[in-house]
Amino acid sequence: MITTADSLTGALRAHIARTIAERGGWIGFDEFMSLALYTPGLGYYANDGIKFGSLPGARQTGDPVTGSDFVTAPEMTPLFGRTLANQVAQALQVTQTSEIWEFGAGSGALALQLLSSMEALSLPLPRYRIVDLSGSLRLRQQKSLDKYAHAVQWLSELPDSLQGVVLGNEVLDAMPVKLLSRVGRVWHERGVVLDSAWPHDDDAPVFTWHERPTDLRPPCEIEGDHDYLTEIHAHAESFIRTLADKISLGAVFLIDYGFPQHEYYHPQRHMGTVMCHRGHQSDLDPLREPGLKDITAHVDFTGIALAAQESGLGVLGYCTQARFLMNCGLIGLLENAPLAARVHAQRLIMEHEMGELFKVIGLYKGDPWEAIGFSQGDRTHTL
Repeated sequence: MITTADSLTGALRAHIARTIAERGGWIGFDEFMSLALYTPGLGYYANDGIKFGSLPGARQTGDPVTGSDFVTAPEMTPLFGRTLANQVAQALQVTQTSEIWEFGAGSGALALQLLSSMEALSLPLPRYRIVDLSGSLRLRQQKSLDKYAHAVQWLSELPDSLQGVVLGNEVLDAMPVKLLSRVGRVWHERGVVLDSAWPHDDDAPVFTWHERPTDLRPPCEIEGDHDYLTEIHAHAESFIRTLADKISLGAVFLIDYGFPQHEYYHPQRHMGTVMCHRGHQSDLDPLREPGLKDITAHVDFTGIALAAQESGLGVLGYCTQARFLMNCGLIGLLENAPLAARVHAQRLIMEHEMGELFKVIGLYKGDPWEAIGFSQGDRTHTL
């Protein structure tokens, strides 16, 4: 059994090294990212480490790896879920559906906030479906949602068909991306190989970058001829197409950090957006300590919208998180909240915090309707 951070990352590195050897000595970064995050029992989202929390040093007895690495909006303040509940309630009413589907439910905080908010509003309690691949996170979610155990079901994959409201808070950013590098006007795919200096006695494998010429291209031309590193998001767009095929009626709300295409692939954004998070600190080296830290990339929301429309989903709207939450009633909730709660909630809408960088995109299947979250400040025209 894996009991220490060193043995966990060592086992994962050995697994990745074997995969590289099986692939002929090179794997694309998307495969490396998938292995680092989702390898059963070893990957970042598949091991027992605590990912979500308010403090970097938080630990629970018996957890073998680490304390919390980052905080998401539901852990920051329950006002996030209480506000989002207004949009979810409208979507359920308009679409005449009765299920909520949440992808990557994290600590379970958002589910708890939504269910308790609907109960407080005397609304019919929806059936809540959580799709999460992490067994350790599922246990944490079950503990958090014990009060609503009768209304919650966990699944590891989507059914053939579903109806209802689909939610994903910081889910798209954790989907594997391919890295494209333009060097000397020639495009390459950046992949991962074993460092030529390895092995050193009994040391675990060490990884390094290796680029291959490729026919892959970003979805738009990048002005200039300077060296340029960026990502393409086949996995996230495939997820949207799969979701479009499964959902027969309802709405989808995805909340994440990212940009529309013309900002994502701006000539000055030449270093890409891949980042790692551990202990509430960030770094730019995803090849180091796999399994012990999160690896993310910003979202190309134009690509998400196009994948949705090409697959039969309509776009309800697209705006900043700040505008979405204010449209859904956050300001009114702040007026009666204690000072400490107001301070935490303001981080959700302040421009230099999460308010501007985080965006919300809404999608629908069925007849179009006016979602309250996009009633003002809709930026769909910028996609």
